[in-house]
Amino acid sequence: MLSVALVEPEIPPNTGNVARLCAANDVPLHIVGVTGFRMDDRALRRAGLDYWPEVKLSRHPNLDALTRALPEARFVYLTTTADRVYTDWAFQSRDCLVFGRETRGLPEELLRRNWDNCLRIPITNPNVRSLNLATAVGIVLYEALRQLGTR
Repeated sequence: MLSVALVEPEIPPNTGNVARLCAANDVPLHIVGVTGFRMDDRALRRAGLDYWPEVKLSRHPNLDALTRALPEARFVYLTTTADRVYTDWAFQSRDCLVFGRETRGLPEELLRRNWDNCLRIPITNPNVRSLNLATAVGIVLYEALRQLGTR
């Protein structure tokens, strides 16, 4: 089953919006590592509205624990530095879409080790470094769902 993982998210409304997006599409959400907020944070709950009971949420202390929890998954890493654009990727039903922190992204070593599975969303304005986390998750998740014929 397709899933989304957020590694050490820092901004509660982003995580809440991603949770709502995942709930709307029956896609499990994995939170990895320490968050920059408490999971009972008011802004987090507000962004997720009353959909939190619909979120298939799992917590993992680190990336190793995530990979152990999803042994059948193919991990796909999103980064602004990847060579491959997300629309050039053939998504599979067991893909786990992995997104990094809002301010720093995913660890460089992780990206180097998994470069063939790294994707980016094109940004045409050279003065803009990145997209909002929730927006990026929505873009890639809906492309994966489209390719898989589930939407």
